[in-house]
Amino acid sequence: ETGLISGRRVLDLCTGSGFVAIAAAEMGSASVTAFDICPHAVRYSRDNATVAGVEIDVHEGSWLEALDCAPFDVMVSNPPYVPTPPDDDTALIGPGAGPAWAFNAGPDGRLVLDPLCEAAPKLLCDGGTLLLVHSALAGVQQSLDTLKWAGMDAKVIATKWIPFGPVMRARANWLEATGQIPYGRREEELVLIRAEKR
Repeated sequence: ETGLISGRRVLDLCTGSGFVAIAAAEMGSASVTAFDICPHAVRYSRDNATVAGVEIDVHEGSWLEALDCAPFDVMVSNPPYVPTPPDDDTALIGPGAGPAWAFNAGPDGRLVLDPLCEAAPKLLCDGGTLLLVHSALAGVQQSLDTLKWAGMDAKVIATKWIPFGPVMRARANWLEATGQIPYGRREEELVLIRAEKR
């Protein structure tokens, strides 16, 4: 809907299954480069791109490795952002949610978000754009402030309430007990942040 993808060099950080990278390729991007730290995600992304019939350059690594391919016109990311309790709860979540590093993001959900927001302008060309999705539980204002500090103009351009998925359902009692959600809430608000490099 932003009209940013067609004809542009796109980076998808934390690509996971490659869904967003594939969509960018289908929208007519000039090129799509995707990164994930999980070797299984890299393999799945490559396989999914082949099935979709699109060309995506998928790498194992973080934003640090992505610097070797920079700059990009557009960076998209749906990173891990789920607050994580101190005790391992993966047995309660079940294997259907994927590997824990796909969602675990530290006690406040910012383990990946903070370095990603700080790195964004290093990965983008002048005037480049970041599109970032995360839960409001992970601190929307903190993302906006970090992006501004890093040299980007950022704002929330869309929000959506969705029912808790398997990870959030498994953590609902802990989130209530720590005051991160009101008692009884079983929905989370997702935000889409758009940030432009100055």
